[in-house]
Amino acid sequence: MVLLMVRRALVFGSLGQLGVELMRELASRGYEVHGWDRDEVDITDAAAVGTVVARYDPEVVINSAAHNQVDVAEQEPQAAFLVNALAVRNVALACRQVDALLVHYSSDYVFDGLAGRLYVEEDRTHPLGAYAVSKLAGELYAQAYLDRVLVVRTSGVFGPGGTATARGNFVESMLRLAGSGHPIRVLTDHSASPAFAPALAARTLDLVEKGQTGVFHVGGGTAISWFDFARLIFEAAGLNPTLTPASEREYRTSARRPRFSALSNAKMEKLGIAPMPPLREALEDYFARRAAQAGTQPG
Repeated sequence: MVLLMVRRALVFGSLGQLGVELMRELASRGYEVHGWDRDEVDITDAAAVGTVVARYDPEVVINSAAHNQVDVAEQEPQAAFLVNALAVRNVALACRQVDALLVHYSSDYVFDGLAGRLYVEEDRTHPLGAYAVSKLAGELYAQAYLDRVLVVRTSGVFGPGGTATARGNFVESMLRLAGSGHPIRVLTDHSASPAFAPALAARTLDLVEKGQTGVFHVGGGTAISWFDFARLIFEAAGLNPTLTPASEREYRTSARRPRFSALSNAKMEKLGIAPMPPLREALEDYFARRAAQAGTQPG
């Protein structure tokens, strides 16, 4: 009789738009998966994190929990640092106790946007604000305490799980604005590489199963302005609101943001991992899944 060992994985932030996709993807690959949202396990509580990690003794721990309110972080930098940095230290220390691989998500905002090209993993980091500093600090804490850590930097995550979260995502924000009937102003001079959450989850686990550690970029694979992304969203949704270009000078925010923070996925793709889907295809998939969740037909 052959006993098959089931791999065990834990996910913190399991009800977020990326967390739900990680839970689904892990289960589909045969993992025994356990997940917690903030209300169940607060990762800023070192004792709570240590207890659950020790109890389940996983091979892989994935941290998709984050404080991602960029402008709020400028007013409350301690809160952002507590979740995005010190809490990562808690998770890393717990992983060290059971020799688990830690997968931690970071952000394109660790860069200043001045490179003028897609960012690669070796590029110098230069965060521009409290949120960005906290995300870079989280990377450093993870790497300080663990030899086996996979840091995945990503950008503008959007997934159908965003329909059930308090803040949603850029797609849901655009849909709400379209429903208002008012003209919509979107930045033309800021670009990123928005990542589709189901694909991001799948590529992350591809990296895990190839035994990768270190820093990898998994953005959407395409540099696009937020204005052009909004236009793609409305095309995919079959909507035609009044969309007006805006510039950073006209639309000031509390936090500074990199003007061009799109990520290169070349390092990941060189391993034979499939590229991220084209944005138009990802949006069609998004709306199909969104409609299925709502029990309606897309279109």
